Amino acid sequence: MVMAMMRDDFLTSFMEEALALAADAAQQGEVPVAAIITTAEGEVVARAANRVERDGDPTAHAEILAIRAAAARLGSPRLEGCDLWVTLEPCPMCAGAIAHARIKRLYYGAEDPKSGGVSHGPRVFNQTTCHHQPEVYSGISGDKAGQMLTSFFQGKRG
Repeated sequence: MVMAMMRDDFLTSFMEEALALAADAAQQGEVPVAAIITTAEGEVVARAANRVERDGDPTAHAEILAIRAAAARLGSPRLEGCDLWVTLEPCPMCAGAIAHARIKRLYYGAEDPKSGGVSHGPRVFNQTTCHHQPEVYSGISGDKAGQMLTSFFQGKRG
């Protein structure tokens, strides 16, 4: 039981950090999504939040930016052994990048039935053409991540 609690604390600590980055992104007018990449030892090697609006770049999703930063820092396009923590289910573009980077584990918060590419939509990792399937863990701080996204879009509409 203690080990399970320690594991849960470990899982939520990286997601809490990602949620804080996502909240900062929302303050900048970006969709509040953020990602963190860690090594097998739990060292953070990259942090990123959406910068689509700031950069004027439709590919500037948190996952893509974090993968680029981790690859640069580690000096390899293959992030084998690394884990990705992201506040929202990755879209198909990001899921493809995760597969190409060979991320070992994907942890995400909120489900994205409309635009997701992992548990919804094309389910990229389940395709026979996908050359690498990470372990996927969903729903980590999903309520918090989902509420942040809901509030952001309500503010845009209201």
